[in-house]
Amino acid sequence: MRTVLNKNEFTTAKAHANLSTGEVLQMLRELKDWSQEELARRSGIGANNISLLENDRLDIGKRRAEALAKAFGVHPAIIMFPEYETREISKAA
Repeated sequence: MRTVLNKNEFTTAKAHANLSTGEVLQMLRELKDWSQEELARRSGIGANNISLLENDRLDIGKRRAEALAKAFGVHPAIIMFPEYETREISKAA
């Protein structure tokens, strides 16, 4: 005997991702198809610091977040608070 399930018995899955600030920066950069050097040029933040930020080895801070957000054309909250803004990341490309 085969059980048939009604589609109304299921709830829609919700998109959920836990991303670090570094992962968000790397994702945004890759969506733009930029190297770390290109992001450094556009943001005014050194390429070494971009690498440290992407690897979560350097705190982002307000000024860096603002400079990176301006380079990407996104709101700084997307970078500073990735746990709340994951839906917006895909719109940035």
